[in-house]
Amino acid sequence: MLIRFLKSFPSISYKLFLLIVFLLTPFVAFSAGEKIDYPKQKWSFSGITGTFDRASQQRGLQVYKEVCSGCHGLRLLAYRNLKAIGYNDDEIKAFASENNVNTINDEGEIVERPARPSDRFVSPYPNDKAARAANGGAYPPDLSLIVKARPDGANYLHALLTGYVDAPAEKKVPDGMYYNKYYSGNLIGMPQPLYDDGVEYADGTKATPEQMAKDVTAFLAWASEPEMEDRKRLGISVILFLLLLTLLSYFAMKQIWAPIKNK
Repeated sequence: MLIRFLKSFPSISYKLFLLIVFLLTPFVAFSAGEKIDYPKQKWSFSGITGTFDRASQQRGLQVYKEVCSGCHGLRLLAYRNLKAIGYNDDEIKAFASENNVNTINDEGEIVERPARPSDRFVSPYPNDKAARAANGGAYPPDLSLIVKARPDGANYLHALLTGYVDAPAEKKVPDGMYYNKYYSGNLIGMPQPLYDDGVEYADGTKATPEQMAKDVTAFLAWASEPEMEDRKRLGISVILFLLLLTLLSYFAMKQIWAPIKNK
């Protein structure tokens, strides 16, 4: 009825109305949802001069490997990229060879071989349908860009991993679902992944859920934006260069106009 009424107006008015509705709809939908405030953590990579904590990243890789990789992939990350967080060539080669990939031989047959440093992280599932079938129809998201893909990404991920609590008495949790105080709607299909001593850190750090959540978040923050440190260094260099250029331009202008002002 409303559309029929609007069509009675000139075409330009009708199209303008639809454009306004289209632009405002996402904001209306967003405002209607419940806003969740995630606890703010102190991240070494925050701020204009922030950098990644290499030790935390390596521990986070261990958490990903031993806890997360059974369900979640890192399809945009290659094994050789791990050199950026402190691993040498031999360590990367050994890490990659623990996984197998399918390739095609000279006869055109599909054969399996150990992964190489140039290969991307091997997916835990052969395809999307297999991933859904193994998780009750829900597709476990790839974690390559998870920190960039979520608002307040690092704090969101840390809160989600540590937000599993007992549901209130009045809240019914269906079979196959779990209560998480930081998840929208509070019901999530992923069971709690982190428990005390869930991994045994190579550097002897105590593996509490809080520590593991911070470490795997640091690792995935790097995976989402591996060029962050280079970008920040370049940005600081550009700012310093522009400041120096501004000062030189100012003093040059003073020198050029000084004789004219003295006349």
